[in-house]
Amino acid sequence: MPLSRAPRERGPRIVDTILRNLLAYGVLVAALLTMTGWNPQQGTPPVPAVYDADLSEIVGTWRCVDGTEVVFRADGSASVTLLDGQERDYAAGWRLSGPGRWRLTEDRDAGRSLGQHLRLVLPAATGTATRAGTVTQAPGRYSWTFELRRDARRSLELYFFFGNGTGTGSGRRGAYVLEKDA
Repeated sequence: MPLSRAPRERGPRIVDTILRNLLAYGVLVAALLTMTGWNPQQGTPPVPAVYDADLSEIVGTWRCVDGTEVVFRADGSASVTLLDGQERDYAAGWRLSGPGRWRLTEDRDAGRSLGQHLRLVLPAATGTATRAGTVTQAPGRYSWTFELRRDARRSLELYFFFGNGTGTGSGRRGAYVLEKDA
């Protein structure tokens, strides 16, 4: 008759092995992500959608760089001064001025983000200019779709995206932000 052995406690040893394996796999995954160039800071956090903007927040004078000014009036009319094109059109370097029309919309396909958007249409430019180093002919009419967001003080900002226009995906992108005069 064989001698019976007392059962060994296997619990702590198994837990140690599992924890050691998890640590090793975690270090391996972190190393692989680092080698492939993954950077959690590269992406921008999503902008919360604005659903509560009202006309009184839009009406007024909005400004951006290099003399850009857009005046939105309560009757839906607008006055545009030196507003750049959005997305790939920004790279063309033209800037438009003239009277336009605007409206606040919640169309789902209006822009890149959810929530409200502001559509601005310039049916016939009365003035054009170009940024330094560009000579592209400006269009006679143009329309913009502005995304809406709130800053840290909960004030409304209007913006659209612009890029270098190469279409390769490797170009730099940014946001063209208009801020309302106080």
